[in-house]
Amino acid sequence: MDEDTTAEYGVSSEDWDRALTAAEATELERKAEAGIRPGKLDEIIGQGRVREQIGLILEGARHRGTPPDHILLSGPPGLGKTTLSMIIAAELGVSLRQTSGPALERSGDLAAILTGLEANEVLFIDEIHRMARPAEELLYTAMEDYRVDVVVGKGPGATAIPLELEPFTLVGATTRAGLLTGPLRDRFGFLGQLEFYSEGELEAIVHRSAAILNVGITDDGAVQIAGRSRGTPRIANRLLRRVRDFAQVRAGGTITEAVAVEALHLYDVDALGLDRLDRAVLTALVKTFNGGPVGPKTLAVAVGEQPDTVEEVCEPFLVRAGLLARTPRGRVATDAAWHHLGLRPPSAEGLFRSGDA
Repeated sequence: MDEDTTAEYGVSSEDWDRALTAAEATELERKAEAGIRPGKLDEIIGQGRVREQIGLILEGARHRGTPPDHILLSGPPGLGKTTLSMIIAAELGVSLRQTSGPALERSGDLAAILTGLEANEVLFIDEIHRMARPAEELLYTAMEDYRVDVVVGKGPGATAIPLELEPFTLVGATTRAGLLTGPLRDRFGFLGQLEFYSEGELEAIVHRSAAILNVGITDDGAVQIAGRSRGTPRIANRLLRRVRDFAQVRAGGTITEAVAVEALHLYDVDALGLDRLDRAVLTALVKTFNGGPVGPKTLAVAVGEQPDTVEEVCEPFLVRAGLLARTPRGRVATDAAWHHLGLRPPSAEGLFRSGDA
């Protein structure tokens, strides 16, 4: 940096060099974070069945020289639906257009996107079950006939003008497949259900992500992170980043078992993967309501959260972990919940136990 430039911006050459170094480091970090997402089907860890099925669909489409059938991906958040949509476009060598169901409030919103698609492009609609009905009905003819009917005018004089679309592939993603209407679901050529990941698969994901982020990690450290990730790669990568921060600041940069345990304890993530809110729900259920049954709204008030948050964020994992049961009378803590909190479950007759039907 020359003296004139130094004087103009009021910084020294040393400060400018440090700023460039910081900018370069930030760019490398951004690329590393983006690189955590697999870029090809064969880079995906887990989801073997769905991966093989999609691979056959894409290979068949390449042989025929036509766009593949429309694909619907369903499953809980964080399992890789968005990543799969990106990979589908990359494997086909075409661009990916992204939008979400809540953003498509009017049919015109969707029509503008569809008419702008180029031949064979992939359109990804996240949370497709939340799309407004007018937009959904417009999508029917677009998916089947590559055509949209735009209505011009109002009342008796209204006219429908058909607009031809370029062939495209729709990839829809949903966390609530049961909320999709039958006509929309039936227009997808393939329905892929993504499953939760095993701890072994999550350990492999943690090792892969740690290598990309250039952070040292032992096998035992990866086991600790994977075991608290709720079967979800997104959570595994999030926990890895937080443990990385702890390791780099307080533990010499390498993630060992002890470092991972201490870091995750600091971030309120316990041995089963429960966070502060999960434990608050269990604690209220056990200590305030003596294990239940208690209604979800009452339970939400007890922990100071909205009922939707408790039902949609906390309960699915607590039920899957065998700590909470949903019964007709309300929510009930299982024996495992009492033990997890370090308490002895009451032995009164009629108490719901985890082995009951």
